[in-house]
Amino acid sequence: METINILITLDENYLTQLKVMLLSIKQTNAGDKFDIWLAHHSISETSGQQLAEFVRKLGYQLHMIHVDVDVWSSAPTLKQYPAEMYFRLLCGEYLPKTLTRILYLDPDILVINPIKPLWTLDMKNQMIAAASHNGLTGVSQTINNVRFQNKNKYFNSGVMLMDLTKMREKVKLNDIISVINRHAKRLILPDQDILNYLYSDHILSIPEEIWNYDTRDNMVHFTKSLGNIDIPWVLENTVILHFCGHPKPWEKRSLNRFAILYQHYEQLLRLNYGKYY
Repeated sequence: METINILITLDENYLTQLKVMLLSIKQTNAGDKFDIWLAHHSISETSGQQLAEFVRKLGYQLHMIHVDVDVWSSAPTLKQYPAEMYFRLLCGEYLPKTLTRILYLDPDILVINPIKPLWTLDMKNQMIAAASHNGLTGVSQTINNVRFQNKNKYFNSGVMLMDLTKMREKVKLNDIISVINRHAKRLILPDQDILNYLYSDHILSIPEEIWNYDTRDNMVHFTKSLGNIDIPWVLENTVILHFCGHPKPWEKRSLNRFAILYQHYEQLLRLNYGKYY
């Protein structure tokens, strides 16, 4: 059985959300084998051991990779955008050379249908496969075209299937640092902006409504599809629900239509794996 390799980059603040996401994978991909690769800088040994034990309970294997954060000292960071967000850009350097493909997932995600069709996707000789969130009018896309002075789609970095062989060839630290030094004040979503500025020509576009469904845009999807993409359609066809923006579904003030589904998986974590919650 082929192993599906999942990459996550985060700090201790998102460990519970990571566990919810991994549990959702287990619930909807019971017949598949997963290896989980976690690139981090500051997760404690105790937290790492507990996470590894939880991952083993799911039947998966956890690989913890400590990354030196000093190289990113010049990169813009915020509380919601810690230094760990940059690790995915250079993941080819941190991961074993024996790995040639990996699927990066943000921790604020639920996987609600089988993910293997994405893992086995023909990437058509591109370096990355990702989705764009264009909204109803496409205004944000136009703004990003002006910002980056190109006509390419603006891709969301929260779900990325990556060809690591090509990443190791094309993605260079000096190029990334150069963009940061020249355009730091213009970077709104820092690592995502860098990804699009440098590498959008090497990204294969995949359908957002299947592989990276922005849960804030429920009415956008419904309207653009002339009413075809409704809640039953999402539950049957969408694979990845992405809880972009704020408030998050684990916050009490969340009014997200899909928050109750997230809270359902959170409840399963509490009930069945309370020791790790």
